[in-house]
Amino acid sequence: MNPGAGEGQPKSSVPLPDKATLRAELQAARTARAPDFQLASHRTERALSACAGASVVAAYVARAGEPETVALIESLHRSGVRVLLPVLTTQPDWAWYTGVDGLAPGPRGIDQPTGARLGPQALAQADWIWLPGLAGTPDGRRLGTGGGWYDRALTHSRGDAQRGLLLFDDEVLAEIPTDAWDQPVDLLVTEHQSLRCRPQRAVRNI
Repeated sequence: MNPGAGEGQPKSSVPLPDKATLRAELQAARTARAPDFQLASHRTERALSACAGASVVAAYVARAGEPETVALIESLHRSGVRVLLPVLTTQPDWAWYTGVDGLAPGPRGIDQPTGARLGPQALAQADWIWLPGLAGTPDGRRLGTGGGWYDRALTHSRGDAQRGLLLFDDEVLAEIPTDAWDQPVDLLVTEHQSLRCRPQRAVRNI
């Protein structure tokens, strides 16, 4: 894997691996990674700071090995922020987070809310959207986990909604393979940094 690099640094001449190969490498690294709860709390604090002021936040319940999100979701919920969580069907769908007791295992071992489904258009309510992913670049490219669910979901988001990607430090890469349909992000958040990818846009509370 290429190490992370800041904007303006020369790009590597080494050919990029294809998405499947890079995903396999990144997933293997996550599987081998020992949990570090203190560093995870640092990431959560940065994420909470980034989306401060949002009335509605879309997030997701992380799987084992992914950057932890339950503390982020619970902190938002307790502070009065409404949190949308994905309902993993073939087409994008969402439901409100009502607490950990309102979650149940869904496809691919991902916990999801059991409440009323709101449809794909519910994402238009979100001021801030936290996305899962395996890697990101300083200019806002994101490598997802495959399947394109979030790329389809984001077509229903508002133009001024901010998009954040939660990663481990070594998953900020100089280059990743992308396709025309891959949706960009505005911010990368890791244990040790919050990296702005695109000029900050206004957040409209509704």
